[in-house]
Amino acid sequence: MIDKRLAGLSLLMAVATAHAEKAYVPNEGSGTLSVIDVDTLKPEAGSPIPQQGTIGQKIRGVAASEDGRTLYVVDARGNALLEVDAGSGQVLKKLDDIKGAEGLQRSPDGRWLAACSEDANQAVVVDAASFTVAFRVPVQGQNPEHCVFSPDGKWLLAGNEQSHDIDVIDFDARKSVMRVKTTGAARGMGFLPDGKRVYVADEAGGTIDVISTDDWKLIKAIPTELRPAGIIVSRDGKRVYATNGGAGTVSIIDTASNTVLASVPVGKRPWNMALSHDGSKLFVANGRSDSVSVIDTRKAKVIATIPVGKLPWGVVIP
Repeated sequence: MIDKRLAGLSLLMAVATAHAEKAYVPNEGSGTLSVIDVDTLKPEAGSPIPQQGTIGQKIRGVAASEDGRTLYVVDARGNALLEVDAGSGQVLKKLDDIKGAEGLQRSPDGRWLAACSEDANQAVVVDAASFTVAFRVPVQGQNPEHCVFSPDGKWLLAGNEQSHDIDVIDFDARKSVMRVKTTGAARGMGFLPDGKRVYVADEAGGTIDVISTDDWKLIKAIPTELRPAGIIVSRDGKRVYATNGGAGTVSIIDTASNTVLASVPVGKRPWNMALSHDGSKLFVANGRSDSVSVIDTRKAKVIATIPVGKLPWGVVIP
């Protein structure tokens, strides 16, 4: 009986460990990924990965498989997309000729990866299962930085930093069908869960643009603070979080009124973010502080500052 109980306890512990939430942080300047325990807010044992050597020359955008065992990482200087073992940091596969990519996102159905290739002015779509390039879509704007899927997978948006607009790509047709003007340099983007609105960080304008997807018209430009860059939307769609790189803050936006509820000071040059599964914690990569700030989203205050590698670019939580 004791042996059976111990076996059952071991099984429960193994299951709990397998499903532990981890936050992965690509360190652009170090070429490594820091790993943070979402519950304890401390670096995992063995962090960063790999402990010897680097993953790439200038790693930026990162996405994850649904089970969290595989990471997909952009190497901007190496003009490559990498498939990486999340446990060891070992590069398993490499796709070349993805020039100057930065942002990366996995499709809602998990089948595709989309990288915006700034230097080639393309959205590059990769089949996640085979890790091969499925197709490339030329964008009409200039210097696409972030590629973001709509919740239903119908649209793929490319935020164009230089031309101050976004390309709206019909995913099934595999072509850009229109450009939508923004109030400044388009950076991070995020859809509401119902897909009816998309929020766009406009770095030059110091605003968050709210765009209706019914007619692709600008509803409102919400003033935030200096140089907004990253965007993430809460799972219930009630809040939008925007990093302000020049101000060292995160703006919390109420989507019902499209107004700023609070501004939370974080580190220097906050960039891209991730929410814990329950939405209670927001992990913010501080590029020039070499740290991640953790915001309690209910209290709108920082509850932890975690040292990571050099120049963290963003965060992903599988």
